Amino acid sequence: MKRQIIDTIEQYDTIIIHRHIRPDPDAYGSQLGLKALIQDNYPNKKVYAAGTHDETLSYLGRPDIISNEAYHGALVIVTDTANTGRIDDERYSKGAFLIKIDHHPNDDAYGELLWVNTKSSSCSEMIYELYEEGRQYKNWQMTENAARFLFAGIVGDTGRFLFPSTTKRTFEIAGELIQYPFNRNEIFNGMYEMEENLLKLQGYVYQNFTMDENGAAYIKMPKELLKEYNVTVSETSSLVGSLSNIKGVRAWAIFVEEDNEIRVRLRSKGPVVNELAKKYHGGGHPLASGATAYSWEEVDRVIADLKQLCKEYQ
Repeated sequence: MKRQIIDTIEQYDTIIIHRHIRPDPDAYGSQLGLKALIQDNYPNKKVYAAGTHDETLSYLGRPDIISNEAYHGALVIVTDTANTGRIDDERYSKGAFLIKIDHHPNDDAYGELLWVNTKSSSCSEMIYELYEEGRQYKNWQMTENAARFLFAGIVGDTGRFLFPSTTKRTFEIAGELIQYPFNRNEIFNGMYEMEENLLKLQGYVYQNFTMDENGAAYIKMPKELLKEYNVTVSETSSLVGSLSNIKGVRAWAIFVEEDNEIRVRLRSKGPVVNELAKKYHGGGHPLASGATAYSWEEVDRVIADLKQLCKEYQ
């Protein structure tokens, strides 16, 4: 499969790489890492990264502004995105050929060529494995820039190597990547440093979360609360792990209100939450998923289901 992807990359002069909406470090890491790898090894190709920029990820890089004409006859690759509904920029379907590279459950088998590995810690880890194949097959070279993106993506999706998805293979790849002289402190600071207002909102989370006797925890963040603390919806993503340190918590949810919907972030230490996420317009990994609610009444149904999930967990 990896050689088929490499052969396909070699066939196209223009390559456009997409990733999922509401991006995280692995979305940027896999997308921009793959872009850098292709550009560095095929300097005559035009390679673009598509999608709306998230300012919280500016420490990593920025996507490109792409014309509609660029899609004519182009190869499109989508990284780190389980289903078509979550692909950022609907023009992904306007290219000549579509490849899916992902590590989520393959519930939506889109694309003419698919490489899905649910055992991989991150899509960035998969892009590194694509590089390894390219090194053996076509003498691909890894550069400091590409290594930086891939390392960031792996760190982000493994929670600094704390999540169960981290494997011996993950550490081996990380060990290879840190041999390149990029600034790791810059990456860690970009991921984990918080502005004062966000830290104060984190304090609110600790003071106001709810947890039941079965370890189901949650916090609601209405628009008025975000306005009070001057925090954007995307900035709240850095708070999703806050409830993980609570003794006795099994699974938790953070509900963040936007203009027309309520973003649902689900995390777990054991109970499988991605089926719950699918029930509410979302999906993701067994222990880390996202969903969407369209009213606070629907949020209460998510909470009830989360409580039942924790109650049934053995």
